[in-house]
Amino acid sequence: MSDDATKTQPTPAAVSELYGESLGTIESYVSVLATRGVEWGLIGPREVPRLWERHILNCAAIAGLIPSGATVVDVGSGAGLPGIPLAILRPDLDVVLLEPLLRRADFLTLTLEELDLGDRVRLVRGRAEEHKHTYDVVTSRAVAKLPQLITWTSRLYLPDGVMLAIKGSSAADEVTTARGQLQKAHLDAQVLTVRAHDDADPTYVVKVRRAG
Repeated sequence: MSDDATKTQPTPAAVSELYGESLGTIESYVSVLATRGVEWGLIGPREVPRLWERHILNCAAIAGLIPSGATVVDVGSGAGLPGIPLAILRPDLDVVLLEPLLRRADFLTLTLEELDLGDRVRLVRGRAEEHKHTYDVVTSRAVAKLPQLITWTSRLYLPDGVMLAIKGSSAADEVTTARGQLQKAHLDAQVLTVRAHDDADPTYVVKVRRAG
């Protein structure tokens, strides 16, 4: 594999504008993803040149859907996506990274320490279906198909809360597949297309809330 295939691209102007004073922190996070994230198997080497566009801006796109001062739980956080980019962009949020696997939990612990985010982001090692707390917002990215996410997360958000599941272009198909389960659980789902910045690629999000 060529060196170019594992080299982080320069910080896009869209990221600089979006993160402002927090630019140094998000750049440090991307550096961690490109090094330890790859070494520990959380990020594929071929993803390194696409970290900014495909991962950071993709995650930051949902920031505008989250109310001010909200409590957020990032289910199956993995390498910290979308929880960490959101927390850096939105210091008003109280973020929990929920991750069941030890290696990933250890990665997140080290990363939070290095980024000095421990005052407003915390790691909880555990499974969503066993977690006992509730939040304003549940986030997820590349965790499971929508029917499984509904099963795991529907009791994690408050009665007026939401789940925001970052999906690909098949988001509408997943909503169709989960229609029966959504009705049974008295939930509504809609597919939103959002961007972190005018110059960023679109992010497809399934927003789930309680019906009525």
